[in-house]
Amino acid sequence: MNYEQAEKKLAEWNQSHVLQYFDELTEAQQADLLAQIEETDFSALNCIHETGSPRGVFSPLAAMELDEIAARKDELYNAGIKTIQEGKTAALLLAGGMGTRLGSSHPKGMYDIGLTKPRYIFECLIHNLLEIVEASGTWIRLFIMTSEKNHDETVAFFEEKDYFGYRKDRVVFFKQSMAPCCDFDGKLYMEEKGRISTSPNGNAGWYSSMLRAGLGAILEQEGIEWINVFAVDNVLQRICDPCFIGATVLADVGVGAKVVRKAAPDEKVGVMCLEDGKPSIVEYYELSQEMMDAKDAKGDPAYNFGVILNYLFRTAELDKVTDDKLALHVVKKKIPYIDENGEPVSPQEPNGLKFEQLVLDMIHQLSSCLPYEVVREHEFAPIKNLTGIDSVESARELLKQNGVEL
Repeated sequence: MNYEQAEKKLAEWNQSHVLQYFDELTEAQQADLLAQIEETDFSALNCIHETGSPRGVFSPLAAMELDEIAARKDELYNAGIKTIQEGKTAALLLAGGMGTRLGSSHPKGMYDIGLTKPRYIFECLIHNLLEIVEASGTWIRLFIMTSEKNHDETVAFFEEKDYFGYRKDRVVFFKQSMAPCCDFDGKLYMEEKGRISTSPNGNAGWYSSMLRAGLGAILEQEGIEWINVFAVDNVLQRICDPCFIGATVLADVGVGAKVVRKAAPDEKVGVMCLEDGKPSIVEYYELSQEMMDAKDAKGDPAYNFGVILNYLFRTAELDKVTDDKLALHVVKKKIPYIDENGEPVSPQEPNGLKFEQLVLDMIHQLSSCLPYEVVREHEFAPIKNLTGIDSVESARELLKQNGVEL
């Protein structure tokens, strides 16, 4: 894209200010800005005044619980191992975030949670996956989704650490697509004189980002039928867990979702459910008192299983999930920017909008879902904060309880 083409595109969206400092940029910076303008989809700006679609009618969705999993352990494990050994399973790590809330300026997965020796978040996750590689005798294809903000540093870190023992030729990095950030009137923010402010397009953006990166060919060539998608911050989670895979395959569903029994009725966690008869997730703030009080046939809470962002998607169903079918969520956020004088501003209150597609909408496009219960203390150690609940401190304690040396 040349300057005139960029100028025309921006004018169509009333964003001509993006080129305000163009003459002050180096040739390389100018080329980068023109490329960003060409690649950025500004259609999200049409949604700034939308309040979101109303939710449908919620009803409970039963999970496969621990007692059934234990009773069928051999059957589930054997089915899962067979699927892995046939090369039909891949893993996909969502690793686009930074460690800002942990006091780090590096990718979140690079954070060291060790006490007596280095123990990085990425290292914990790769170690968990290597256990399945060893058990199955199969090197599972691993996709790692980064962001434009942390891609180069993430790749360099894996190279430096020799992929923590994982086979380099089985790992593929790709960048998540980005969405523009704007003020409440729809005017794009600039994070630098030569760069539009952007943010990742949400935790449902992984599949469309994979396809844009040309990775659909790998799925087809290698005959991958299932993708285990998991978040970077849960250091205890089991990845490509054979019993989970086996249960999902035998249930013949579109997606499996690992869940944990809620610690309290009002715990701040999304809950697997049905919405208008299709699988979905109800957010904790959407749970009515009636839903929190509802019981199942056994007398247990009907909405009792929270998601931990560990899903097993059937690739054959993913074609149903297209960008135009996914809701675009408009979220108020604090967005750093440069002012009219080109000076950086770090707002203390939400000052603009980000646009995200969420995995709950992705799941809602699929035909069926199996919630699969795991033991919280064995598989759920999220690291959201430096101290307190869901923190580096709490994750360290859980890792030690599970025999991991720190």
